Amino acid sequence: MRVLGIETSCDETGVAVYDTDRGLLAHALYSQIALHAEYGGVVPELASRDHVRKLLPLVRQALAEAGLGTADLDGVAYTAGPGLVGALMVGAATGRALAWALDLPAVGVHHMEGHLLAPLLEDPGLAPPFVALLVSGGHTQLVEVAAIGDYRLLGETLDDAAGEAFDKTAKLMGLPYPGGPELARLAESGRPGVFRFSRPMTDRPGLDFSFSGLKTQVMLAWKASDKTPETRADIARGFEDAVVETLAIKCDRALQQTDARTLVVAGGVGANIRLRARLQGLAEKRGGRVCFPRPEFCTDNGAMIAFAGALRLQAGQGEGAIVTVQPRWDMASLPHL
Repeated sequence: MRVLGIETSCDETGVAVYDTDRGLLAHALYSQIALHAEYGGVVPELASRDHVRKLLPLVRQALAEAGLGTADLDGVAYTAGPGLVGALMVGAATGRALAWALDLPAVGVHHMEGHLLAPLLEDPGLAPPFVALLVSGGHTQLVEVAAIGDYRLLGETLDDAAGEAFDKTAKLMGLPYPGGPELARLAESGRPGVFRFSRPMTDRPGLDFSFSGLKTQVMLAWKASDKTPETRADIARGFEDAVVETLAIKCDRALQQTDARTLVVAGGVGANIRLRARLQGLAEKRGGRVCFPRPEFCTDNGAMIAFAGALRLQAGQGEGAIVTVQPRWDMASLPHL
């Protein structure tokens, strides 16, 4: 089955073609970073309009790279939520229109399920059960995966997501947009231990997260500092170390609680080099394994949507003629495969 995947949940337009026999055939991505940079964050209306301009050219590009025409497709998958409602509607309307015109089945994909399944794209040996850490600009969650489609939320952030905390901390330190990757690059030259911030909610039981207090600690340290390049790098390193260790502590607890041996990490923050190294060490210590998608599939992309959609279309799931999206969508409500 050859499936066209469309991702337009926020500020990246992603299109891909996935073949259940041959794997990923092509993927194309357009980022709106330059568009939103002058505003210091995503402007939803501008994001929606840019998806309108870029989506169909990217569909044509992905099909050309795959060596296919529209007549060669067997299904269409698109992100139906969660995300920005206008941006979601662009992808959903386009996906449903293509499916209707080509007389193909279509399925709306949960954005976070796409992230969760991204490591399986290139690792066919990876299979549930496992624990997944979904860590991005909008979500920080620990999920027990008994089977694809069978998800149990173990813990989530009570305020800022980890990626959001990275971005906001970078902004208060005057780093350019998007701040999270810039802060991580700055932290590479910082000295460990010069600034030590708290590891939020690790001194109590449970698997929930909270990063707003950590962000406030960094703000106070930054305001009281001499703001030299060296100090800026040291503060960035202290912040990154706190986030990484907090995530690692919670992952360790989740693995113990579920007796799982495999940890899957997905989402934009999953590309962080220090987080990858820390979780790799944790997995080795426990005698298990940790799985990451390649960095380009950590951020939003069409490949993960095409893959997740292909699994659900193969299981006979699909959408009716009415175009619907869900800006808020509980992943636990998804039907099992």
